Amino acid sequence: MRHTWRWFGPIDKVSVRDAVQAGADGIVSSLHHIPTGIAWPLEEIRKRQDEIRQGGLEWELVESIPVSESIKTMSGDWKDHVKAWAETLRRLAEAGISTVCYNFMPVLDWTRTDLRWTTPSGAKAMRFDLVDFIAFDLHILQRPDAAADYSVEMVEAAARRFAEMPEEERSVLSRSVGAGLPGQAEAYTLSELRAELARYSAIDADRLRGNLVDFLSEVVPVAEELGMRLCAHGDDPPWPLLGLPRILSTEEDYARILKAVDTPANGVTFCTGSLGARGDNDLPAMISRLASRIHFVHLRNVRRETTAQPGSFFEDEHLEGNADMVAVIAATISEERRRKAEGRADHTIFMRPDHGQEILDDLARGAQPGYPAIGRLKGLAELRGIERALSHPQYGLAR
Repeated sequence: MRHTWRWFGPIDKVSVRDAVQAGADGIVSSLHHIPTGIAWPLEEIRKRQDEIRQGGLEWELVESIPVSESIKTMSGDWKDHVKAWAETLRRLAEAGISTVCYNFMPVLDWTRTDLRWTTPSGAKAMRFDLVDFIAFDLHILQRPDAAADYSVEMVEAAARRFAEMPEEERSVLSRSVGAGLPGQAEAYTLSELRAELARYSAIDADRLRGNLVDFLSEVVPVAEELGMRLCAHGDDPPWPLLGLPRILSTEEDYARILKAVDTPANGVTFCTGSLGARGDNDLPAMISRLASRIHFVHLRNVRRETTAQPGSFFEDEHLEGNADMVAVIAATISEERRRKAEGRADHTIFMRPDHGQEILDDLARGAQPGYPAIGRLKGLAELRGIERALSHPQYGLAR
């Protein structure tokens, strides 16, 4: 696997040099300062490349080119946004970057109720508490008819939780849920969030899926022409939120999209944390069945706190949690070997240690939530150790 490291640009409190020392081979980045719906200027792409090279690595993969809400809803100036997205692909290709991760989650990217929850060890981790989330939905956002989405027992539990919650905790909860995409400076206010939700009032999962297929039908041919690969990140968490549909939460969801636009340029970002929040997702089996279309792997682990779905979970250490990381890495290595035997130029799969707990000096650094230096260094070292052991000519997987 190609070991990469996410870097948010000069604003990131974890530097490219830190990534070098952690053992990363390359950088995953994005131009978060460019407004959504605008084509990325080539000079800005090259500037980011230079910033990364100065730290000692190369910009190898984009995560993400944002997909605007206008594209997702196929409304307003969505056609201009699609053209800008395609033009960004052309400029990235001119700069030598050929793999792009994106997501199609409506309104909210990954959603947590606590961005720095204290674990029993004293580390800080991101957490999704379902009762807190329902309390936000019913009593802070006050979404119309929201109670119909939950059981009577959960509605009552959320009411009790909200009544006991100090005002400062309510504010932190609101900020956490509305935090927006990692790396962007803006977060949704309650009024902005309500307005965005209203745009989806007539959009169900089938229509949103159709919009994704229509979008891919426009941009995938451009990617094919340029020799590029697109890979869709799954929903996080992998179930409907705030009345919004989710369409990339299971193997079946991915299979539909891959079949609808059936070309290697239309691929998967396989995130073990996002998909692993569902107990019915068999991660190693999913990798094996989706293998030929996986272009990027996010390796992180979550600990499901409840058996119900949806349910509560937190970001555990990389080798803890519910995902069998050894089996996941073994399945990925097997796919790499299969591709190499076929003569595929893309036989090496990009990976990155996704998220990580804040430990040791991370606790005072104040980096982007989920993206500490030492917590990810630890995770990468552990994941690399598994990969080395499984790849050992004498002790590893049979060749």
